[in-house]
Amino acid sequence: MLNGTPIGLPAMLTAREQRAARQLALRQKYHRPQLSFGLNIPGPVKTTPALRQLFDQTCLCIRDRLRELNVDILDSQTLYAPTGNEYLLAFDGDETAVKTAMTQLEEQTPLGRLFDIDILTAAGEKLSRSEPRRCLLCERQAQDCARSRRHSVDELTTYIGLLLAEYMA
Repeated sequence: MLNGTPIGLPAMLTAREQRAARQLALRQKYHRPQLSFGLNIPGPVKTTPALRQLFDQTCLCIRDRLRELNVDILDSQTLYAPTGNEYLLAFDGDETAVKTAMTQLEEQTPLGRLFDIDILTAAGEKLSRSEPRRCLLCERQAQDCARSRRHSVDELTTYIGLLLAEYMA
């Protein structure tokens, strides 16, 4: 179980609207692709000190990967909020190559299953993954498990807590 400030649905919906507005503002200013990063955390608690540390480390990894691809970051914004930490950036580079690199980061990092890294085209369309995400707890597709509520929030957050404890050790 994750310990922190519980957040309700209205706050999450407001945060989603505000993120969309920030993305629109960057799109209108730069007319370039964007990267949007946050953590996939089920349940009412969206951030803790350990999740903040994971978020900050992942932001560094994202910047390193972009540097390796010779992608220029035009602007970036980091938001630390009870509804979840968010990192948004506009970049000048090949959006398909960036999507591939970020999918690899999600797949190859021990806690990468918690990452939610979206790549948006200059027109604001979200690029899809070539392979569906795997469930955090089983081998099924994550969307299928989420839709059917196959696993309880307690099961998911307990497992995430164990992953974070291992990460922090």
